[in-house]
Amino acid sequence: MIVIPAIDLKGGRCVRLEQGRADAESVYAASPVEAALRWQAEGAERLHVVDLDGAFEGRPAHVQEIAAICAALDIPVEVGGGLRTDADVQRVLDAGASCAIIGTRAFADPDSLGASVARFGDALAVGIDARDGFVQVKGWVETTSMRAVDLAQRADQMGVCTLIVTDTATDGMLAGVNAAAMDAVCQVVQCKVIASGGVTGPADIARLGALGHAHLFGAIAGKALYEGRTTLAALQAAAKGE
Repeated sequence: MIVIPAIDLKGGRCVRLEQGRADAESVYAASPVEAALRWQAEGAERLHVVDLDGAFEGRPAHVQEIAAICAALDIPVEVGGGLRTDADVQRVLDAGASCAIIGTRAFADPDSLGASVARFGDALAVGIDARDGFVQVKGWVETTSMRAVDLAQRADQMGVCTLIVTDTATDGMLAGVNAAAMDAVCQVVQCKVIASGGVTGPADIARLGALGHAHLFGAIAGKALYEGRTTLAALQAAAKGE
């Protein structure tokens, strides 16, 4: 399992939100490129970027900033937020992203998912944001009646290579990971799973590792890193069982 630092973009700056709420924002860096370079310098193997304005608006809002981040780095960059069409996906891939993440669209228009997978292959991931086990969409503003495990299983059956699963109740709260939710998803799919939400320190990474799922590919960390609660090196050591 690898540890993936997160950069959330809002108003051109690097921020973090509590539980995805736009009114609970902390600004951590005026320059997203500087933040990205910091994580690469500290040994990150991959970077997770979310266009928060894009998620709320339903269309990419930070393509220029994403392009600048990708141009500055040598490591893969996965990007999500507001990618509601194949054209949106293509825009962020053309900007240099190695992987584009769709969320709301995978729920709202499942019939198109198979065609998108055929077109983009492993450059397309599905983000599943869930609270109390149910899928949330449109920047976590709406909670649906679909269970996260059902959407995960459907995406896996349609050939999606990677799922990024966020527990929105713990995201940005420094409350610890919801290991049970990640375990439930991993049990019903064979594709790669990246866990997101609640990583506070090495113990959380160890809890995810203890689930014993070989396809639990990574864990995303954000607020705990930015607020100095832990270090990338410490989380990486835990991911290696050290």
